[in-house]
Amino acid sequence: MIRYKKYQMTGEKSPLKGLWYARPLIEDTFDTERLAKHMANHNTPYSEGLIKGVLTDMISCTKELILDGKNVKLDDLAIFSVGIVSRKGAASAADFTLADNVKGLKLRARATGELSNAQINLEGQLKEAYKYNVDGSEPGSENKPGGDGGEEENPLG
Repeated sequence: MIRYKKYQMTGEKSPLKGLWYARPLIEDTFDTERLAKHMANHNTPYSEGLIKGVLTDMISCTKELILDGKNVKLDDLAIFSVGIVSRKGAASAADFTLADNVKGLKLRARATGELSNAQINLEGQLKEAYKYNVDGSEPGSENKPGGDGGEEENPLG
C-alpha cells in the first residue's frame, strides 16, 4: 500500500501554482545493511553479511560503470544511467559549449521488466495518509510544499 498526502504547488512562476496534487509519503528508507538483513530473512541460505558484501560490491561496480558512460540493467527493477541536465539550447553546433549549455549530470533510473510503470499502475494501491482539513488548518507541516524534506518537483511528470 502506497500512502500519499496532498500538497499545493506554491512556486511563484509556476503555471501550476495553487493547484493540489498527491505526493507519496515515504515512511522509511532501507540502507544497504537493512536491505541485506531483510533479504536474509527471506529463507535464503546466505547470511546477512554475505548479502551485504555482494550488494556493496554491486553498488560500487554500478557507480563505476555509470560514470564510464554505461547503462546498468537490473532485471525487473531498473536501468540505471547518466543523464545530462541542459542549461539552454545553442543556436548551432558551433555555438555549443559545455559551460554555457550544460548545467550538470544526473542519475537516471527507468523501470524495467516486471517493475514497469504499467505494472506499478496495475498492482500499486494508494491510500491517503491522513485527511486534509478543508477549512485551511493543517494537521502538520506535511501539507506544506517540501514538508517531507524533498524538493518540489513537477507533479505532471
